[in-house]
Amino acid sequence: MQIHELQRKHKNRSKSRVGRGGRKGTYSGKGMKGQKSRAGRKMVPMIRELIKRYPKLKGYRTFRFSKDTAIVNLEVLNKKFKDGDVVNSEGLVKAGIIGKINGKLPKVKILGNGKLDKKLTFERCLASKSAKSAIEKAGGVLK
Repeated sequence: MQIHELQRKHKNRSKSRVGRGGRKGTYSGKGMKGQKSRAGRKMVPMIRELIKRYPKLKGYRTFRFSKDTAIVNLEVLNKKFKDGDVVNSEGLVKAGIIGKINGKLPKVKILGNGKLDKKLTFERCLASKSAKSAIEKAGGVLK
């Protein structure tokens, strides 16, 4: 017997490299292709991604009135109301200056844009500092 006549007792079997874990299927529960099927490739955590989207500027949360507050300027009140009238949310809705919000009378905030020449009485109204001083100068009352 010579070397070239030698034969193996067992045949050569090629190793099949399959996906790890599972039942040794080729994809092993990872599906086909894509970032999630790759070894060592991690997905970016969702919370970190959300945090990175937030603006980093100082004061990005600007002040907003709550949704149930209506804003009225003094110049509008000067045009629509007569001297000595009572200004409240019901009167403003009747005058057509503001509307109801979700079927309810809104809270009213008076801002100081414009001039006020008439003596008006304000009931259940919030007012800015400039509006308060303008109302008091005109001889009005803020209750």
